[in-house]
Amino acid sequence: MTTTVSPEAIKAAQVQLDAHLKEIINWHFSPETGCPYWLAWAQKNFDPRKEINTFADMLKFPHFADESLRDEQPEVWVPAQFKGKPFNIFETGGTTGMPKQRIGWNDYKVDYSEFSEKISDEHFPRGGAWLMMGPTGPRRLRLAIEHLANVRGSSCYFIDLDPRFVKKLISNKQFDVAKQYMAHVVDQATLILKHRKVSGLFTTPKLLEAIAEKVNLYDAGIRGVFCGGTSMKPQEVRFIVEELLEGRIGFYPTYGNTLMGLAASVPLLPEDNFSVTYYAPQPRAVLRVVNPNKTDETVAYGEWGRVELTTLTKEFFCPRFLERDEVIRRAPRAPYAWDGVGDVRPFGAMEKNIVEGVY
Repeated sequence: MTTTVSPEAIKAAQVQLDAHLKEIINWHFSPETGCPYWLAWAQKNFDPRKEINTFADMLKFPHFADESLRDEQPEVWVPAQFKGKPFNIFETGGTTGMPKQRIGWNDYKVDYSEFSEKISDEHFPRGGAWLMMGPTGPRRLRLAIEHLANVRGSSCYFIDLDPRFVKKLISNKQFDVAKQYMAHVVDQATLILKHRKVSGLFTTPKLLEAIAEKVNLYDAGIRGVFCGGTSMKPQEVRFIVEELLEGRIGFYPTYGNTLMGLAASVPLLPEDNFSVTYYAPQPRAVLRVVNPNKTDETVAYGEWGRVELTTLTKEFFCPRFLERDEVIRRAPRAPYAWDGVGDVRPFGAMEKNIVEGVY
């Protein structure tokens, strides 16, 4: 299995990204198609249609102020072409204060339909039921996982999880209540696995470990596990693959969020030593690994840096958003002809304690 990517493929991906970027810039900054927020921004700053020709030109934009997703009414993000069409409202964050909100129509379906092509029928058999243990409610994930199951001819059971409540409990040092809540979630999942035929599981690593203590996942019928939105050290990945999944169940870590969509991981090779690398769904989203103190610069391959996200869809434009994650910048690896990100962890993880709750 070759993992190297030819210079021609890398160049072709760059050409494709630049063409897509121009189309998206034109869409969001033209009065016929754009949304009120970006049209007003262009009047105060500059017209990106005249100044942005390649992805390198994106440095002319300041970092996206995600507070605007909290402060503004959702209608300011509706592109003219979508006016009058009811939108989904997806939330992110919100442990304290008003959560950030991203509206959307079909982006989550596009992201997860594409992801369906990257998981094997052996691990997620078409027509076999799924179980999702994760945040539902205002989260994009609930609809996205159900769509993914549906695309594969499957239906999905849901166990709801409120990460905001768990984070609050842990911040307040109410560890007993947090444990009770986790047990409550796990009990519901084991009940489903006992009484229903389920072959695919979506959850977080901590919940996966808790459920595997109560049930032999393979014997329960699980053939594929999809973990999302989380940081996993190589030793944790190794424990999941070898101990919890016994090397018999497919493991698909993903890195995603409400603003980006879904970055898939490449299959682990022996030389990876259980270090997971993710690749953004370019050209719809682009990840740069930047020097935290000089964010115009990317770090060298193999170096740690902060994640900078640019989202480029007709539903949502988000330039140069600094994520709260740090990663190792990784080289392109087939089938992806662009940079990857490895060993995702919360930004500043080495300097401070971070409450991750059930993640």
